[in-house]
Amino acid sequence: MTTHTHYARDYTPYVRDYVRDYVRDNPTAADEVSGTVESAVRAYADRLVGLSHSLHDEPETALQEHRSAAKIADLMADAGFTVTRGVGELPTALVATYGTGDLVLAFCAEYDALPGIGHACGHNVNGAAAVGAALGLAAVADRLGLTVKLVGTPAEEDIGGKVLLLDEGVFDDVAAAMMVHAAPYDSVGASSLAIGAWDIAYTGTPSHAAVAPWEGVNALDAMALAHTAIGLLRQQLPPGALVHGIVTEGGQAVNVIPARTAARYEVRAPSLEALSAVRDRVRACFEAGALATGAELELHVHGRDFAELRQDPYMTETYVRAARALGRTVADCQGETLASTDMGNVSRLVPTIHPTIGYETDGALQHTPEFTAHGKTPGADRAVLDGATALALVGAELAATEEQRSRLLAGVASRNGR
Repeated sequence: MTTHTHYARDYTPYVRDYVRDYVRDNPTAADEVSGTVESAVRAYADRLVGLSHSLHDEPETALQEHRSAAKIADLMADAGFTVTRGVGELPTALVATYGTGDLVLAFCAEYDALPGIGHACGHNVNGAAAVGAALGLAAVADRLGLTVKLVGTPAEEDIGGKVLLLDEGVFDDVAAAMMVHAAPYDSVGASSLAIGAWDIAYTGTPSHAAVAPWEGVNALDAMALAHTAIGLLRQQLPPGALVHGIVTEGGQAVNVIPARTAARYEVRAPSLEALSAVRDRVRACFEAGALATGAELELHVHGRDFAELRQDPYMTETYVRAARALGRTVADCQGETLASTDMGNVSRLVPTIHPTIGYETDGALQHTPEFTAHGKTPGADRAVLDGATALALVGAELAATEEQRSRLLAGVASRNGR
């Protein structure tokens, strides 16, 4: 493997200053973190960058991330973590833990790609940074009374693996959860839109499109009417609400009245509560298509609803200090919304941060082939290592600052009825 010498910069003086300034009440943390966290991440630099590149080179879509999950699980096992694969009845989910402390801090690794355009959301960077953060914090876990927990979370771009893992109790013992997300710039504090998805199908009656079209019930007409109704509805949607979808089936032959059409639609709103109201109105548009044409409507929920993201203020402030100590410029995006994420559901249960970690993309935004093309650049590689180091430093401060440690442990006890 190529040695990435341009990432060998010694950040120890910056980290030491950071610790001395902000963890004054715990000399043990200052002594340990100043060298150990950054050194641990740096020691794994080649493997972390290699992991990011490998994920990028072999993109796997939601619930098909078998190679991706295996790469992460194998790396964590090699590093001495206890690894459980296929957790929560999801074959491509995993949990890796290190340490025995009562304070459990989790890093969420994403690694699913988008159909057709690969890692256009940068999950190769996200996943590798989370792995690096877990490795960095594990180096001080015993000194700080920690259990470090890496949670491999599949299908963020689809059904919402984190929500399913929440339901399975994977986060029950977690005191705080963290990840960074690839982007064209560094930011903190933003929220996200709540989102829910439907699979839509209309069933009609086939007929010859020229000989006896009046004998048919046109399922494509039903879909077209629904799509038009949604377009007209947009004027009355509240601020922040969005509707978008694709038709996945529109008929088989041009000279046959389509007997079946299918689509997937997503509805977004500023909160789960607002999402419910918007979704009722969008559903009426689909019902209108069935009523007008006589087609039969089937509407099924796809995956799980994602909640709006709530970022913890103290953890956010700590992350900013850590990122700046690494020479990064971080924008404060409080009050803004950045798409949707199932990390929002995690943030409703435990204190959470989900900052973006930026690199040059020549103006390309996520979910485009152009963004994918920048996923293995030196800037993306630096984002992996800086994101890992900054997250690990947040975890170290949470553990070393008594007030924060007590806050987090009290939250776990309250959730679990203790």
